[in-house]
Amino acid sequence: MWTAIAEQLELLPEYLGAHILLTLIAMGAGIALSIPLALLVIRVRPLQGPALAAASVIQTIPSLALLALMVPLLGQIGRVPAVIALTAYSVLPILRNTVTGIMGVDAAIIEAARGVGMRPSQILLKVQLPLASPVIIAGVRTATVWVVGIATLSTPVGATSLGNYIFSGLQTQNHVAVLVGCFAAAILAISLDLLIRLGEIAAVRRSKRLGLAAGLGVAIIFGAGLAPLVMDRLSRDDRPRVTIGAKTFTEQYILSRVMAAKLEEAGYATRRRDSLGSMVIFDALRIGEIDCYIDYSGTIWFNSMNREDIPDAQTVLDEMGEWLMETHGITSLGSMGFENAYVFAMRRDRADELGVTSVEDLAGVSHTLRVGGDYEFFDRPDWRSVRDAYDLQFRERVQLDSALMYSAVRENQVDVIAAFSTDARIEAFDLVLLDDPRGAFPPYDAVILLSPRAGRDEALADALRPLLGAIDNDAMRRANTIVDVDGEGQAAAAGWLVGEAGRRMGGAQ
Repeated sequence: MWTAIAEQLELLPEYLGAHILLTLIAMGAGIALSIPLALLVIRVRPLQGPALAAASVIQTIPSLALLALMVPLLGQIGRVPAVIALTAYSVLPILRNTVTGIMGVDAAIIEAARGVGMRPSQILLKVQLPLASPVIIAGVRTATVWVVGIATLSTPVGATSLGNYIFSGLQTQNHVAVLVGCFAAAILAISLDLLIRLGEIAAVRRSKRLGLAAGLGVAIIFGAGLAPLVMDRLSRDDRPRVTIGAKTFTEQYILSRVMAAKLEEAGYATRRRDSLGSMVIFDALRIGEIDCYIDYSGTIWFNSMNREDIPDAQTVLDEMGEWLMETHGITSLGSMGFENAYVFAMRRDRADELGVTSVEDLAGVSHTLRVGGDYEFFDRPDWRSVRDAYDLQFRERVQLDSALMYSAVRENQVDVIAAFSTDARIEAFDLVLLDDPRGAFPPYDAVILLSPRAGRDEALADALRPLLGAIDNDAMRRANTIVDVDGEGQAAAAGWLVGEAGRRMGGAQ
């Protein structure tokens, strides 16, 4: 347990520092936008309704969806789209509380201020804002807590945060990582809330000492956020740097470490950007935000090329490689030797009870069964292809997080799932894979993709080529088992897989 905690705490400076910067930059921008806007709508009353309505509408958009929308709108991933989305989320409580606080000041007090000859600007600065400050600061405190929490969802759009702990921990069933991420986010939210409260008390009491303490506390937290960036800048690593991407599941985390190991052997400095969304990671490669990652031929074929037909595996690889180079300048280095495809899986005893060994058998009883799939599956051409090929008519379709599908079928919450063929839990949970005699499921060969810049670096490509054809399905499944079943770290699984790849290549590592 302590080893697992220590392993996660090694990542804390980077993740917490990035989370702090996201939060403070977004809150600074939110305050700078919301308070002037509030003062404007108070003076120009017809704007008040539309401004508050617009801020309220933003709050109704699911936070993850808003973050994802920023990527295509801005044409980039990472901190910028995350900060813009978080700033938008911070506006409503600050704007609403500022308007409410100022308009709630007793009219008699304002009239008295006019009576002593105060100008409107003096009334605002010396009467209304000081009296409204408790309400305004309450809005700032609310927004701060919201932003700290929502910032954990920035990970899939390429912005490092404490969400890296949570997303990777959920996918790998690493409860220590999830707890560290949640605990760190909670401590950050509480700390910032208390410092803002201290600043409010300082303002009410006109205490410079308390105000200085609050300002110093915020400065220390901001410094903690900057520290990892400063240390990175000061490091004297003159090696060329390669950024490696990974999607949001165990296999990808392992493979990104495998690529990092091979590149570091070749003299490169590496940085991993984990837990990126499927389309986000492709766009990141296309625009050069990352240099390389491992994708699957079927994913590119359907999601990026928008193809509906399902030719043989080699045709998919060939046409995919040509399209990537001609359309985006992306190099498909080749297949790693294994395929992580969709495949229907059932509990062995349930399959035996129904006499099901193939999807053809499944079709005859599907009207009585519940099928589970990940969030994408039922909207993909894969599902339409297998459904139409076998005339599947399931009683109910259930969308599940990919990390929860296997537990759901094991516990009879669903009867069959669209599993991933290299997932370790297939064997661990004694699930049986159903044959696909009509070849309705498309191929999903794992391929190494290089960005346009990285594709021009022959040394980089040469460093990764030993991985081509060097990892088969059994080896990949075993590496996944090391993490998902044995509970060991991703580094251990990657080390084992590098050794296995080396043996398959004749001992060259």
